Amino acid sequence: MSASGLLAQLLNGLASASALFLVSVGLSLIFGVTRTINFAHGSFYMLGAFIAYSSVDQLSPHIGFWPALVLAPLFCGLLGAITEMALLRRIYKAPELFQLLATFALVLVIKDAALWLWGPEELFGPRAAGLEGSVEILGRQFPTYDLFLIAVGPCVLLGLTLLLTKTRFGTLVRAATQDREMVGALGVNQAWLFTAVFALGTLLAGLGGALQLPREPASLEADMLTIGAAFVVVVVGGMGSIPGAFIAALLVAELKAICIWLGVQDIGGVEVSFSKLTLVVEFLVMAVVLVWRPWGLLGKPQSLSRNGGEPERPLQPSGRAATAAWMALLAALVLLPLLSGDADSYSTVLLTDIFISALFAASLHFILGPGGMHSFGHAAYFGLGAYGAALVVRNLDLSMPAALLLGPLVAAAGALLYGWFCVRLSGVYLTMLTLAFAQISWAIVFQWDDFTGGSNGVTGVWPPEWASNGAAFYWLALAVCVLGIWLLRRVLFSPLGYALRAARDSALRADAIGIDVRRVQWAAFVIAGLFAGLAGALFAFSKGGVAPDALSVTKSVDGLVMVLLGGVQTLAGPVVGAAAFTWLHDTVARNTEYWRALLGAIMLILVLLAPQGIAGYAQLLWSKLRLTRPRGEAS
Repeated sequence: MSASGLLAQLLNGLASASALFLVSVGLSLIFGVTRTINFAHGSFYMLGAFIAYSSVDQLSPHIGFWPALVLAPLFCGLLGAITEMALLRRIYKAPELFQLLATFALVLVIKDAALWLWGPEELFGPRAAGLEGSVEILGRQFPTYDLFLIAVGPCVLLGLTLLLTKTRFGTLVRAATQDREMVGALGVNQAWLFTAVFALGTLLAGLGGALQLPREPASLEADMLTIGAAFVVVVVGGMGSIPGAFIAALLVAELKAICIWLGVQDIGGVEVSFSKLTLVVEFLVMAVVLVWRPWGLLGKPQSLSRNGGEPERPLQPSGRAATAAWMALLAALVLLPLLSGDADSYSTVLLTDIFISALFAASLHFILGPGGMHSFGHAAYFGLGAYGAALVVRNLDLSMPAALLLGPLVAAAGALLYGWFCVRLSGVYLTMLTLAFAQISWAIVFQWDDFTGGSNGVTGVWPPEWASNGAAFYWLALAVCVLGIWLLRRVLFSPLGYALRAARDSALRADAIGIDVRRVQWAAFVIAGLFAGLAGALFAFSKGGVAPDALSVTKSVDGLVMVLLGGVQTLAGPVVGAAAFTWLHDTVARNTEYWRALLGAIMLILVLLAPQGIAGYAQLLWSKLRLTRPRGEAS
């Protein structure tokens, strides 16, 4: 370690902070005005890099890199405006989670569109003309282009500050950030304001991607890598705060630079690898800030919307017809291996995956629907259950039944710890804190090579002979998942379940009648974690092991998609959604190279045509059918 090395890393951090600020400030503007959690914002960053590459590749040497730096953001801004008008404008009144589902579907479509246009390989861009060399700073060479990037961030911050404080558009944007319903009541055309803000946000994301092209290659993985860091910066800085986003980007980038500079240090005889912290340092910062200051460094508490949207329908026990239908389906699933004559057929393997996914989705629905607690990190408990079961088998040589008991307890312990912090927040801040804890768990599992196997995971965890013969494991998975879903349903109609829904509908009124809201939500968090861990433990035995992907953001989003596809306001929703998503994912992926785009398109159609989900839409049709029947026939 040296002073010159520290300075070089700090300068690298400043250069990275500029690009991070550009993509984050656009996301902050979009959320501040439209209240949309735009999961596709990282995709526009990725497109900015690819479009800049194509602009230089196709038009060089006629235009060079600098005109491409203008063309790429403009194209991204235009595409963002079209996206807002064609898709998001239709779902602004839908719950936030459905907007999330739509933007996640857009991620899948854009990723496969980029794959079709540019291929799977990373594309290296040219040097920026005039800034190809380096300068010497304290005896070290530092790229001239990185010095240019360091200046870009403050210049964009100054430009946005002037735009928002010195223009009528900026006044409207600031007013909409504070109270968008009042802006509409004053006669402002909200539709065009939202379109302009969305276009500006995506333009800034495209600019960030294009600026990174001389430093990093254009890659199909840039979208998900970028959106996670952008969410962190926006939340740490404060939702809708531009200066907050700038400070948070600097904080995150510089902490990463310092970790790289520290490398491996001997602290009290123990070697600590600070460089490994770069995978998780931003989420550690977000967790600390949200626990200390829930609204971010420069943020303010979210104003309540006057348009509360459609009220939640009360959950109702299944009628006789629905109960009979579920029992008939269960009987068919039990008899399927016997009727098919092939206990190891592909259909039983796929159905086992569906059972596990249904239990995972039901555990998430337990806190998301009746509890009103939105989680981006539910995969943490799925993964903890899977690793807990796998490790007790490998290290303690316990049996599968013991592992199926201890694995969920490990997940419940994680939920007990994380839930204590999470239930103190609400809204998007609760959502982001769950994401932070999940990423921290993922980083620990990914890097603890001696205990968890690191990136290789834990392998060789198979069911014993009695459970692997014939359809025994299929029936075991079916029984465990049916029992788990039934127990979750029973809890929802217990006093705890009613108290949980009361806390969701009005925390103040629930507190006034003597309900300890935080304790009820905390208990629900632990119960959901327990059953998610049970699903994870079954998953470990069904796949013969577990890898860090089981705790990833993608797994959490898959759970959200399952619940939303099926329907949040129905008890059957998570089961139906898990079956539909798993079957669609398997079928589409096996039949086309561009399965993400097809799956995303199907999800977009469902969001636009049936925002209440598959089960919710079926329930609505059944209710209309009963109302239109003649009175004698209906009876």
